[in-house]
Amino acid sequence: MNIWEDLKFRGLINQVTDEAGLEKLFQTEQVTMYTGFDPTADSLHVGHLLPILVLRRFQMAGHRPIALVGGATGMIGDPSGRSDERVLNTVETVHGYAKAICDQLARFLNFEGPNAAIMANNYTWLSEIDIITFLRDVGKNFNINYMLAKDSVSSRLANGLSFTEFTYMILQSYDFVELNKRFGCKLQVGGSDQWGNITSGLELLRKLEKDTEDTQPKAFGLTVPLVTKADGSKFGKSVGGAVWLDAEKTSPYEFYQFWLNVEDTKVIEYLKYFTFLSHAEILDLEKQTEENPGLRAGQKALAAQMTELVHGKAALLQAIKISEALFSGEIKNLTKKEIEQGFKDVPSYHADSKDYALIDLLVESKICPSKRQAREDITNGAIYLNGERITDLNYIVDEAVKIESCYTIIRRGKKKYTVIQYQ
Repeated sequence: MNIWEDLKFRGLINQVTDEAGLEKLFQTEQVTMYTGFDPTADSLHVGHLLPILVLRRFQMAGHRPIALVGGATGMIGDPSGRSDERVLNTVETVHGYAKAICDQLARFLNFEGPNAAIMANNYTWLSEIDIITFLRDVGKNFNINYMLAKDSVSSRLANGLSFTEFTYMILQSYDFVELNKRFGCKLQVGGSDQWGNITSGLELLRKLEKDTEDTQPKAFGLTVPLVTKADGSKFGKSVGGAVWLDAEKTSPYEFYQFWLNVEDTKVIEYLKYFTFLSHAEILDLEKQTEENPGLRAGQKALAAQMTELVHGKAALLQAIKISEALFSGEIKNLTKKEIEQGFKDVPSYHADSKDYALIDLLVESKICPSKRQAREDITNGAIYLNGERITDLNYIVDEAVKIESCYTIIRRGKKKYTVIQYQ
């Protein structure tokens, strides 16, 4: 099965400027394509994964991807998909973000070999263009009415659109021209919200190359689908915000849990979109999900594939260990770092590094409202330390129950956890 048939099976083809022409191009030559990533934060998030992984699929099929970091366009702000204007960051901040994003992109693409990926930054050429040259040689090719008709612009007119943001389409279009000239790039891949910017780039390239309407297109545009949750909300958003690719911002355990909790109605779609499982493996998981959704075979496969892909095998095994410990209540075998991942959002209490009578610690940490209630909870078997039930009213919380001298996990009842952190 060729790359185009694989993309169709996975539902990854949303819009194409010339599907027949592009499919033929992939059959006849090694194609160079690019996707742009504006550095608006110091990490990419899972909402960026789909176009990244499409580049990876193309590279695995023998083609050459360009990962373009928007060191210049990131200073302007893309109006696409937004109802208000972005806050403009300083040059130093954007450059710092760009460096971090380059490092992340390097995890997914191979920068060695006959079809080695290329890392580019549009600051390289856009920073060298003076305003007169930009307006005369590039800006003159854009008709205002044409730009106003684009959804990325028209959707913002009611709430206001600055001239700065208005120029974003022109700058991104020029990126395609430069990449075509420097590297022979013939395809831009982006999210569905980038369709207007992509087609504008193709139009600029055609005008600058003085193509006629009946000539064979020299370049193409392709968008991947908009990924949403079952309720139609934006993919990649959790209760705490975005699900980041940076392990310091979203831990591997949290990342694993995000995929593990995908809805049954979406899990097969996500397996097709994001994993590199074979068609047969995905169809088998689809059958298992339909016949026995309670086993959550699809979610487990999705969580494992994605966590290993983004964070590595060791992080995946750690995430599974934490998940199993929390499910079984066997907390005592977790390490300090695993405690910090698994109990990141659990209420905590800072205690002195001394021994405590359990009853006193329960009251001091406000796990129990009074000593009477603490005694009653202990007697009734409702108190657990690191997963072990404690029924001794005279129990002393000492070094033996302090995980790496840092934490004790107290559970009251079935689900109420508190992290005791020792100072």
